[in-house]
Amino acid sequence: MSDQPRRLVLASQSPARLGLLRQAGLAPEVIVSGVDEDKVSAPTPAELALALAEAKASVVAARPDAKGALVIGCDSVLELDGRALGKPADAEEATARWKDMRGRAGVLQTGHCVHDTVSGRYASATASTVVRFGDPSDEEIAAYVASGEPLHVAGAFTLDGRSAPFVEGIEGDHGNVIGLSLPLLRRLLAELGVGITELWQK
Repeated sequence: MSDQPRRLVLASQSPARLGLLRQAGLAPEVIVSGVDEDKVSAPTPAELALALAEAKASVVAARPDAKGALVIGCDSVLELDGRALGKPADAEEATARWKDMRGRAGVLQTGHCVHDTVSGRYASATASTVVRFGDPSDEEIAAYVASGEPLHVAGAFTLDGRSAPFVEGIEGDHGNVIGLSLPLLRRLLAELGVGITELWQK
């Protein structure tokens, strides 16, 4: 039996997710799924995040270059007033969204799916974290939107970037808001009979 850990594939081009996994001692390869997110629908934001994560993981797991790997699919949406908010389409939408979010709380829903290409089994679940937004001024919102950052992240904000000063606090897993819940990942791997410490790089 090889001393090498199982191959790990991240079905996401998110640098934040890749960074979280690397900080936890894992060394995933990246294979982007190419799933058209606009064609996936679900009744609730939490179910939408899960459906997107499952779609990304299953598409990549079926590819020949993922053979033998454990494939991780994730997707995040911000739930506000029962709506699922992904990446804003443009600067105008990002500005309107921040004016709507300030002084309020939303729930960051991140779907996680781990697909074992050897057994064909998968495990999936959604992690939910409450995010309390501060009250940035119109000028601060304009400057943030002008930076371009909110156009690339679910909910038009991130905890590890320029919007961090505009988030007053969170209730739940910090990593989940950045893009991936490591505690949930550990539980999903365990469901598939894989210990997360077995995947650590030597």
